[in-house]
Amino acid sequence: MPMCNFNGLRVLALESRRAVEIARLITNCGGEPLVAPSVREISLESNQEALEFVHRLSGGDVDIVIFMTGEGVRALARAVESICPREQLASLLNKVTVVARGPKPVAALREMAVRVSLLVPEPNTWRDLLSVLDEKKDEFPLQGRRVTMQQYGISNPELCAGLEERGATVTPVCVYEWALPEDTGPLQAAVTSIIRGEVHVVLVTSSVQIRHLFQVAESITSQNALREALARVVIASIGPLTSEELHSRGLNVDIECTHPKMGFLVQEAAEKSWHLVQLKRGALPDDDFWPAWHWLRACRTNSCWHRTHRTGSEPLLFQTRTRNTTLRQAGHNNQ
Repeated sequence: MPMCNFNGLRVLALESRRAVEIARLITNCGGEPLVAPSVREISLESNQEALEFVHRLSGGDVDIVIFMTGEGVRALARAVESICPREQLASLLNKVTVVARGPKPVAALREMAVRVSLLVPEPNTWRDLLSVLDEKKDEFPLQGRRVTMQQYGISNPELCAGLEERGATVTPVCVYEWALPEDTGPLQAAVTSIIRGEVHVVLVTSSVQIRHLFQVAESITSQNALREALARVVIASIGPLTSEELHSRGLNVDIECTHPKMGFLVQEAAEKSWHLVQLKRGALPDDDFWPAWHWLRACRTNSCWHRTHRTGSEPLLFQTRTRNTTLRQAGHNNQ
């Protein structure tokens, strides 16, 4: 598989838990990483909802449990461990229908030896969750069922409404919240760098990242300047829900990942960003010949070619060597 790279572009990532990993991926793909952690996960100090869920589960008052995130699975197990050890929780969950929204909750449930009854397909959105339940309604009917839904950071009223419209009684359980990092300095610096035109690409792996970026920008009265500056930046989104958040803020999504995994996001952004940056900043020539030739060459070699300048009608190109980093090495199992 041909491997293109960022060709030295400065790439901003807003990742927190996997900050070191995404910085390495960007570097391996020829970019200059700028990582500004944007999210802090806070476990609820008094989690009455989780404790009540265990009482209902042990009493046979739960039919379906929907797990939205891997961290949510682990946080729930920690929250109830004082009254329900992990082995007991796993035994109780194995008596009901367990729905997992993607590979991350599946992995966390397998760590506990919990059987997953239904896996939501990519891109693992709440709409995909409702769709797969509709497809499997004979096997997993919702009418009259008591559904517990693990929430993640924020509530999901659309999903709750969709489940209730299909006849379910829904009880949300929130086990952790999202907050800004204790130190917002890196985020403020990222906002300033974007406004100054020092950032070429922004990688967004969740909706809350862009919300927090604008929240910090608002705190320094720079939200309008940030929005204007992002029009000149290549924005790469990990999936449809993140893209919806970006669109809601008047931003264009230049790249939406084909698979909602961090490795794919970095790789696809590396393949496309150089060309898109030139288009956004008005640096491309007006002929149509050279971009097609450029990508043809990229597909026939393990190097990425790009234009330095043009003499007459012929492009002058030079070759940038890239590492033969595979998607497996690039963390393509992220989800």
